[in-house]
Amino acid sequence: MKNLGFAALAIGLCLASWFVFLLHLLGLTRLPDRLQMSLYAFYGAASALGWVAGMFYVQRTRNLQGPLRRRLFLLFFFAPPGLLFLIRSMAPLAAQRAAPLVPVWALGVFGLFFLVPVSFRSAGKT
Repeated sequence: MKNLGFAALAIGLCLASWFVFLLHLLGLTRLPDRLQMSLYAFYGAASALGWVAGMFYVQRTRNLQGPLRRRLFLLFFFAPPGLLFLIRSMAPLAAQRAAPLVPVWALGVFGLFFLVPVSFRSAGKT
């Protein structure tokens, strides 16, 4: 694969977000709970992140076949939601308790918008 520059940086940021989120769950780090973000904005971020991750995946795997493409699919699909889980864990505790399934729904929104560019990858090819 040639020139993974920005995609590698973005995936690294997403994996670091998962790491910080897991440290927060284990109680090893404390995140500020002052991020006031409406659910509308949060789901909007999930959809935009899914679309961008899907486009990156399609661009990076255009000429790849087989197992490497599947491994990159797992990486591009499961790494970016770390940002969403980290952002939601920084919401006020009252907001998290009022709507505990928001990260799960955001994962669904992300997945739906990720699969749109992936499913149309072969559109226009003959």
